[in-house]
Amino acid sequence: MVSSELDRERDYVAKLYARLDDLRSDAQRQLERVHRQDVGGNHQSRSERDAFARVFEDRIVQLNEVDERLAFGRLEAAQPDTSAAPDAESNADADADADESPYRYIGRIGLRDENLKPILLDWRVPQAGPFYQATAATPMGIRSRRHLLSRGRKIVKIEDEIFDGASITDAEASTLQGEGALMASLSAERTGRMHDIVATIQAEQDRIIRSELPGVLVVQGGPGTGKTAVALHRAAYLLYSFRDRLRSSGVLVVGPSRAFLQYIEAVLPSLGETGVVLASVGQLYPGVDATAEDVPEVAVVKGATEMAALVERAIRSRQRVPAESQVLDVNGEPLTLEPQVIANAINRAHESRKPYNEARVTFVKTALNDLTRALAAQLRSHGNTVDEDDYGMLREDLRSAYDVRVALNTAWIPLTPQKLLQDLYARPQWLAELTPSWSPEKRALLRRDRDAPFTVSDVPLLDEAAEHLGEHNERNAAVDREAKKQRKRDVENAENAIRNMDVEGLVHAEDLADTFAEQASRATTAERAAADRTWTYGHIVVDEAQELSPMQWRLLRRRGPLRSFTIVGDIAQASAASSARSWNEAVAPLVGRAKRGEGWRLEELTVNYRTPTQIAEAAQEMAERRGLPVTRSTSVRESEWPITTVHSTLEAVRADRQIASLGTTGVIVLPGILQRTFETLSAALPGEVGLGAAGLTRQVAVMTPQEAKGLEFDSVVIVDPEGILTDIPRGASALYVAMTRPTQRLTFVIEPDVVG
Repeated sequence: MVSSELDRERDYVAKLYARLDDLRSDAQRQLERVHRQDVGGNHQSRSERDAFARVFEDRIVQLNEVDERLAFGRLEAAQPDTSAAPDAESNADADADADESPYRYIGRIGLRDENLKPILLDWRVPQAGPFYQATAATPMGIRSRRHLLSRGRKIVKIEDEIFDGASITDAEASTLQGEGALMASLSAERTGRMHDIVATIQAEQDRIIRSELPGVLVVQGGPGTGKTAVALHRAAYLLYSFRDRLRSSGVLVVGPSRAFLQYIEAVLPSLGETGVVLASVGQLYPGVDATAEDVPEVAVVKGATEMAALVERAIRSRQRVPAESQVLDVNGEPLTLEPQVIANAINRAHESRKPYNEARVTFVKTALNDLTRALAAQLRSHGNTVDEDDYGMLREDLRSAYDVRVALNTAWIPLTPQKLLQDLYARPQWLAELTPSWSPEKRALLRRDRDAPFTVSDVPLLDEAAEHLGEHNERNAAVDREAKKQRKRDVENAENAIRNMDVEGLVHAEDLADTFAEQASRATTAERAAADRTWTYGHIVVDEAQELSPMQWRLLRRRGPLRSFTIVGDIAQASAASSARSWNEAVAPLVGRAKRGEGWRLEELTVNYRTPTQIAEAAQEMAERRGLPVTRSTSVRESEWPITTVHSTLEAVRADRQIASLGTTGVIVLPGILQRTFETLSAALPGEVGLGAAGLTRQVAVMTPQEAKGLEFDSVVIVDPEGILTDIPRGASALYVAMTRPTQRLTFVIEPDVVG
């Protein structure tokens, strides 16, 4: 009976959850025991205690994250399976374990029972591969595959696929259920967060997810082929399979927008991984969170590689030898500064080959040494006695003299990346000196006030400048001063704690303050990486990669010098003005002009799981008519809803809400009518409508084609498709993106002025 099969699976999964709860409780007890340990003032003992505590804390986090859909599949072997099983407690592959059962249960982590017998396989281990890769033509030793669909901790449905139909008895045939979990996932309503699709990874996707780590892998696929799912699951798989290499360096996942990051942020933790940095391009420079986009003409200029040379020229131009001698006042003593002193100091600094701000230390030191000797000679000529012991005092007099500071800063001013860009944009005469071959119109595109916020296109330029400038010494001094103040506060707090606990003489305040510092500085790999501009990652995953400019690729190359990348996108969807026209062009900043197969490899996704056939075909035909390089894909399903055309945005949304009141609707409009459309819909549908990224938490989201990139909705309403084609740069790509967002229904509104 079907009910008995369902009950049997429910009982088994209940045992898995009981084991999960036991492991979680055990980890909590171990953590509490570690915290209770009295290790006294021994630094090594404290370090060992804290290391154990971190292990158990991380384990608790992992066990909490996988509670939803702990187990999602079962494999039945064609004969009793005696293959190796993973060490579930550590999520590592293990030595061979005998397993007389023909069944292998697949889940988000691995579990063993009290006798260390494997009861759940982690989806990333090789033994779980057939769950994604087996087909009727290539069953891989598997007789059947079962999908377990759950709600909370309860299995609500089972779906079976049989690879050896001849071996199925009549009794067994009566228990088979469903057409597979994939269709259930495809027809499920979208919630504003990407589905955890571990259970529905298909064979071509799984092959890419498990491909080798090194090198540049480009994954090309049309809309709905699961590119983002592949990218995220590959990140989780690599962290699992190459944890020794990636534990300390981490993985960076770059998305096109904040809305996209909000959409996917729950997926990686749900796959058992929390050590990943998720960032948009506007967040890749610590301390800057840029969201504003430049107009296309400006973005093209800022995104071109010639900007790298401009930044370097701008930095070099801030080192200037004065045209003539200067008389400096040093505590009432006039001292002549000759241009040659500055020239010699600059040359000596250049010989150090250090970044700008670090080389400036050499410049200042050299100039002060020369000035000290000159001042000593001048004082002696006036009859004063000056010996070498006095040089330190004279050097300090020079360092603190106002005229000397002005002269040295004028010759070689300390710079931050932010100040450099602000000056470059706000000083048209300086920009003109640096760009003699540019037209006045091109220079004017960069003109803006110093207090204007940085844009997404500025982030790679800030990073480029930082690479040449190095650390700002004044900033380092400020950090050191704050660290000393914090140390003083920590010691005072430790002294108070010792008095309050009445342990004077047993614990030293300095030792206790050390533990405060250790706790304050503790951070995950992801947290430390996100805060450090010079951090280099073990692997970088880039989604919607076709949108990146050459300067953005240069930034990512610095973050990933090992050239270990997974690049996911669709050239046909490239809508940014500065994005590449081909993958050869896109990856050139990473691999030079190497041909495909030499410096990088290409995989293509050809099955469209998201978009109904009639919508996918209409979108592909529109794109091909306008010359886009479309990767043709085959949709696996149709929708009962035909594509419709109406004259009112509000009526289109109202009709859609009547069809599926619990589903999501994306209203995609031109930027010029975005706010007006949002206000009209909000007034008519109070509480249901959101704008941009915030719209993902509402039933109706109003956004531009650029904001919709990478997202999916049950239904999409496109307002003024002809306007999108003509008013947006690369309008055909923008419309192609908009048309391929729905999983069920697509509606066109052909009169943009009629919002109500």
